[in-house]
Amino acid sequence: MTAPEISVLGAGAWGTALANLCAREGRRTLLWARDAQHVADMRATRENARRLPGVRLAGSIEPTTDFAQAAAARVVLAVAPAQGLRALARAARAVVAPGADWIVCAKGIERETDAFMSEVLAQELPQAAPAVLSGPSFAEDVSRGLPTAVTLAARDAARGDELCRMIGAPTFRLYRSTDVRGVEIGGAAKNVLAIACGVAAGRELGASAVAALTARGFAELTRFGAAFGAQPQTLMGLSGLGDLVLSCGSLQSRNFAFGHALGRGASLDTASGGKLAEGAFTARALVDMARVRNIDMPIAEVVDRLVSGALDVQGAIETLMMRPLKAEN
Repeated sequence: MTAPEISVLGAGAWGTALANLCAREGRRTLLWARDAQHVADMRATRENARRLPGVRLAGSIEPTTDFAQAAAARVVLAVAPAQGLRALARAARAVVAPGADWIVCAKGIERETDAFMSEVLAQELPQAAPAVLSGPSFAEDVSRGLPTAVTLAARDAARGDELCRMIGAPTFRLYRSTDVRGVEIGGAAKNVLAIACGVAAGRELGASAVAALTARGFAELTRFGAAFGAQPQTLMGLSGLGDLVLSCGSLQSRNFAFGHALGRGASLDTASGGKLAEGAFTARALVDMARVRNIDMPIAEVVDRLVSGALDVQGAIETLMMRPLKAEN
């Protein structure tokens, strides 16, 4: 069988929405999932009823459990959780062609190593060219054809342009960037900060409190990004401020919803509702990296203590409100 031009590793809602974009105009696209029954169901019904019900799979999408074939594509969208990217990349090492484009669609920092996702790929797949896709987007909106704009970052500008043309669509606009580090910092940090905003909303502290947390959270994100060489315009753009605003104000955001449930009294074990809240795993890495560089990130620190069980919701609120007065900068 001829190798696909594009494959999507991960058949969740976001992976399915991206696969439909890639498969437009009849482009052959593999959609890989581990679960054989899940794949069989998608083949039979032409729908991912488990993760994105009501959205028909494009005719040129081929659901598969054949990881070796999917990982050998010229362009791979890795839509795995951030904490699982290393294992996914390591498993693909033997089949990845030199120069293949691997686009990371996860938003996080590896908890055990404090490594960014592009660093994980560089370590496990040095023969591949890493890129990062990030920005304010929900799978349901994209699948319904609602207007969405995100950022695709690749160090090679010409290749980034080609990838944008390959994945973009009239209602899914991609802006190209060469600031890989800035784009992935925005995606990782906003998940942590969205938990704090969710807690405030769930606790019914008011819109003013959520707005204050969003603004001060952006200040933390900006300080962190500057310390790692991110470009200011990247942090002010779609993958930074744009994604932060979206994630800090909608229950469609898994991280906001997780915090919202905590604010309403749910336990750490039940607050996620069985869905992945990446910020709960990224918080510790973000805080550790900030402390090493003396970056002030009080909101992120409180979220880390909250999701680790060291602080309850009321204690988290009191800790933030009792901070010493300071100038806004």
